[in-house]
Amino acid sequence: MNNWPVTFLWPQLLWLLLALPMLVLLYVWLLRRRKQVALRYASLSIVREAMGKGPGWRRHLPPVLLLLAIALMLLAASRPMASIVLPSNQQTIILAMDVSGSMRAEDVKPNRLVASQNAAKAFLAELPRHVKVGIVAFAGSAQVVQPVTLSREDLLAAIDKFQLQRATAIGSAIVVSLSELFPDQRINLADLTYSRNADPFAPKGRSLDQPRGEEKPFTPVAPGSYSSAAIILLTDGQRTTGVDTAEAAKMAADRGVRVYTVGVGTVDGEIIGFEGWSMRVRLDEESLKDVARTTQAEYYYAGTAENLKKVYETLSSRLTVEKKETEVSGLLALAASLLALLSAGLSVLWFNRIL
Repeated sequence: MNNWPVTFLWPQLLWLLLALPMLVLLYVWLLRRRKQVALRYASLSIVREAMGKGPGWRRHLPPVLLLLAIALMLLAASRPMASIVLPSNQQTIILAMDVSGSMRAEDVKPNRLVASQNAAKAFLAELPRHVKVGIVAFAGSAQVVQPVTLSREDLLAAIDKFQLQRATAIGSAIVVSLSELFPDQRINLADLTYSRNADPFAPKGRSLDQPRGEEKPFTPVAPGSYSSAAIILLTDGQRTTGVDTAEAAKMAADRGVRVYTVGVGTVDGEIIGFEGWSMRVRLDEESLKDVARTTQAEYYYAGTAENLKKVYETLSSRLTVEKKETEVSGLLALAASLLALLSAGLSVLWFNRIL
């Protein structure tokens, strides 16, 4: 991997920069030749009197500016590439939010669910209006509670309607999010969840993307290469049912989709009661880190409501701008043109000639 901050598409043209020292030598030779011509006059005092006070540094500034302009033009001709922070092409974001019973834990005030709802609303307020957002809620199963839309009002209404349920199907949430992003691929959660386990003698190593029957085989792409969409997965617990989390992350990675994971709650957890049962709910950071690592994204820990808001603020800025390797030849050519014009302008202003 190239660690240089700037690369060149046509580096062979950089050899033309060797002409710059030749131009400097030519300029020095012209100055000396001018002096020799001046010495031919019978009286140097007459020459000095006729010329008045010498131009000093002003004589050299226009040629220096022209030399810099030529250097920038040669660099532009080599087609330099640099990593520049630019507005992101991200057009769609899926918020996959945990609504399992463990979200009633109060280690994040007022409780995990309310804190995540408030943070998600603040996140939506910060996003540019052109970014589409969809919402997937998951517990024992996962479902799209708000299809991808530009309407912030519909998104806020969907978040307010969250209802707590049993179990946690993190992998299923990723699969449903992918089905929302790629409707043409006909990703079927029920098929992945049940038919794969219907045959106890079925090979366990089969990929979730392996085609059945006459289906067209799926062609994976590089992880993190799909720049038009991303998934933000917020959860506080461990997977207890549904599609395997690691295999679902592999599905996302094969489609180039980054899954940014947010762990809400505390690692030690808290004992909660829900519908007649009680248990200690802990945050499974390792599986969430694995999901982020597999999909070339990032994991964020949010142990408090304030931290959760900061996480969403970070994600908002992270998803709306990105570093891109961009050709900067046009910028260098523009700078070269301005320097050349400035050189010519100063020469005309000071000496009534162009250099």
